[in-house]
Amino acid sequence: MHPWIFASAIDEISGTPEPGDPVTVVSASGEELGIASYSPGSQIRARMWSFNPEEKIDRKFFERKIRSAIALRKEVIPTEKTNAMRLVHGESDGLPGLIVDRYADMLVVQVSTAGIEANRAVIFDILMEETGAAGLFERSDLDVRQLEGLEERKGLAAGILAEEPLEIVENGLKFQVDIESGQKTGFFLDQRDNREAIRPFVRDKSVLNCFCYTGAFTVYALASGAERVLSIDTSESALQAVDRNIRLNKLSPEKSEVMNADVFKILRTFRDQARKFDVIILDPPKFAPTLAQAEKAARGYKDINLLALKLLNPGGTLITFSCSGGISRDLFQKIVASAALDARVEAKIVAQLSQAPDHPVNLHFPEGFYLKGLICKV
Repeated sequence: MHPWIFASAIDEISGTPEPGDPVTVVSASGEELGIASYSPGSQIRARMWSFNPEEKIDRKFFERKIRSAIALRKEVIPTEKTNAMRLVHGESDGLPGLIVDRYADMLVVQVSTAGIEANRAVIFDILMEETGAAGLFERSDLDVRQLEGLEERKGLAAGILAEEPLEIVENGLKFQVDIESGQKTGFFLDQRDNREAIRPFVRDKSVLNCFCYTGAFTVYALASGAERVLSIDTSESALQAVDRNIRLNKLSPEKSEVMNADVFKILRTFRDQARKFDVIILDPPKFAPTLAQAEKAARGYKDINLLALKLLNPGGTLITFSCSGGISRDLFQKIVASAALDARVEAKIVAQLSQAPDHPVNLHFPEGFYLKGLICKV
């Protein structure tokens, strides 16, 4: 029931299907297994649309899939909690290569596979119809599209683009979102519940937020009574957004400091300076997109966790994440445990964190379970 079929698993291709064409998948014994989209330029040669070989991949198919995905979000994400959520999460919603995030009245869409690309127009039309959104902005500016033989695409694809900065609300806090040039689709919606989870650990504490991006964890920390927060990122525009989001929520800017620096280098500098913090948040970018890169990535994860553990005050809290698909939850815990051993500290896991429920995981697609997090007390 796994939705991917690799090139090495294919014995024969009948006919000459074009990129994105629906193809019937047949077992070695001749049994028809279902319908998939064809990607001749990718090692993932086919992605399953349906395990019903009689399924027609037409407008009604996409309407059914998109309606089902939206209905799930209405069930798992209370409207009073946020006006921003992921509406479609690729393979986990039966639409491989399609990501749809909603920010207030705007949809931001990423298309990464030939199958979705071939049906792009009808999918976009359905999304606008089913959501009533004011506009749809495409962020298909992904390196992975090259593997599918697709050119990058970015821009307004339907409706209108708001002239004012796009603003969302999450758990009572406000954030500006840059859907045109921000990372991913503009905001990390998958961390919503984890941002809420840090609240009990930061009151009256000094907090170091590493890889802070636009400062969502920083805003939560300050709103929860943190004594001060230092936010670090290599992007000057992201750090400017940290200040904007702090002011947007009428929080105390004097309790916040931002620093444009390489996290690995600055943590070593802080170590040499014997600088200490009560709480350290590590939310780094993806070090290992695939299993093949896991070994190299593991060294990077251990390095930053080791340095962070050395910078914590006694009784401090490490809040650490990995969004790398190539790093399993078990491996990530072992990495952090090894870092604690080398740092000569005793640490306890008090919470295990994952992606928010609008980023569901199909039971037959464990690759969809990508975000791992630990809250550790030293």
